[in-house]
Amino acid sequence: MSNSQFPTPILKKNDKQANILIWAVSFVVFGAVAFLTNFKPLTGLNLGFNVHVLALFNAIINGTVSVLLVCALLAVKSKQYILHKRLMLTAIVLSSLFLVSYIGHHLLASETKYGGAHDWMYTFYLFILITHIVLATVILPFILFTAYRALSGEFDKHKKLVRYTFPLWLYVSVTGVLVYWLISPYYIPHI
Repeated sequence: MSNSQFPTPILKKNDKQANILIWAVSFVVFGAVAFLTNFKPLTGLNLGFNVHVLALFNAIINGTVSVLLVCALLAVKSKQYILHKRLMLTAIVLSSLFLVSYIGHHLLASETKYGGAHDWMYTFYLFILITHIVLATVILPFILFTAYRALSGEFDKHKKLVRYTFPLWLYVSVTGVLVYWLISPYYIPHI
């Protein structure tokens, strides 16, 4: 098979099972993140390293995912479907790793407040943070449904979902880096 042919579907189409699994995973992830926003059970635990290194790791993952998404778009536009599939699967794996690291960071680190002047930069930070949080909350089921449509060979449905999923996912990954960059000067080392 050449790189320009459509990849062979690797999932058997089962919309009912996919719907249950995708919504269950999305609900569990949303619940875990919402819980950690309000409860920080391991804050202050001394692990012998600055736990904010996880936030840096998350920003690196987000930046990498942003690059992968753009490369995947370019690959599909040039009909390199196998390359597109590999790039997208890598972006999904990295995003899963991000989620584990994000949860770890929020389990271990206390809340960090923006410490700069309350000027236009603060307003910019709040705008980026709020839109990032809102879109990060809704993007997971879009990503999973979009991936399911591609992996089950429903490329027309996949393409329709991509119109929404791609810009939202790209925005969330780019703004994740921006949020880190704007808040990281105010992290207090936890060692």
